[in-house]
Amino acid sequence: MAFLKSEKIRIAGISAAVPREIERNAELSWFKNDPAAFPPFLENVGVFERRVSRERNICASDLCCAAADNLIEKLGWKREEIHAVIFVSQTADYRLPATACLLQNRLGLPTDCLAFDISLGCSGWINGLCALAALMQSGAGRKALLLAGDTPGTHLHSVFDKSSAPLFGDAGTATALEFSENANPMFFHLATDGSGANAIILPDGGARNPVSENSTKIQDLGPDIQCSPLQTRMNGMDVFAFAVSQAPKSLNALLSHFGLSKESANFLLLHQANRLINEKIRKKLGFRPENCPSNLKNFGNTSCASIPLLAVCERDSAQWEKGERSILACGFGVGLSVASAYFELDAPVIPPLTEI
Repeated sequence: MAFLKSEKIRIAGISAAVPREIERNAELSWFKNDPAAFPPFLENVGVFERRVSRERNICASDLCCAAADNLIEKLGWKREEIHAVIFVSQTADYRLPATACLLQNRLGLPTDCLAFDISLGCSGWINGLCALAALMQSGAGRKALLLAGDTPGTHLHSVFDKSSAPLFGDAGTATALEFSENANPMFFHLATDGSGANAIILPDGGARNPVSENSTKIQDLGPDIQCSPLQTRMNGMDVFAFAVSQAPKSLNALLSHFGLSKESANFLLLHQANRLINEKIRKKLGFRPENCPSNLKNFGNTSCASIPLLAVCERDSAQWEKGERSILACGFGVGLSVASAYFELDAPVIPPLTEI
């Protein structure tokens, strides 16, 4: 198990952007043809609507760029002072070059800027936060940007796959980190079980299985599950079993290793997988519902963007306004991987959600 601690790095701000288009699950053909199936879906999965942008083909980089531009302006940062940018996503603009390189240019950051991609989904924001904080401790600038975003609803999942199409939405986020002598430490636990990689996989398009004439052919994988090898396939039961067992294990390992108390955490921010998974994790950790917020109903599963997007959505809530900012967070899923973190949010700048 990987336990890490970063010091003198604070989260200065968090912002998020989503497409303006809203896709409501009740209007999908499966639920229109069988309206009685929608209430149980909403009760168990928890997703009423999602943001997707198929017609305009908005990419994760576009959403992250909009979120970053907004955050830089609200922070009053000078762009020439930002010397590191990491882009976390599974929907990069191209196989090469790294999308972080493109974003360095789009955002007007200096050319002596560290920039690279991390290809991770559900656990990606916490992994990226850990990596960027460690790099900053080693001298990678006093100000940096973590850009985490995915467009699974638009670019990864088949619209003919009932097991995934109603779940996933698009979002991009920007998290600003800065060096501060007075910053509280951040604590991390990271773990991976690659034996479960096939639980969530996009078979074709990489070097292992290059694109072929069969890659675009729709395959029938079961009732209401039709997709091509260039679209994601998901074994929901395997993902469920991994999440409800390994997420609590990771969170408890983090608390135990660093001598932290879960009672000291004001909020439990979970990757927004589905309602049943998150409820089981919440109950195992013993958090009250009001301290474990959710935005699944309106955004669905936004992959690596889900935890920072959740923080942005909570900025105006009654609990958040109390000023309590000790955060316990956990991301889990594709890989299979899990990442947990404990950190303080000391008066961060959190602008309202941006729609593009």
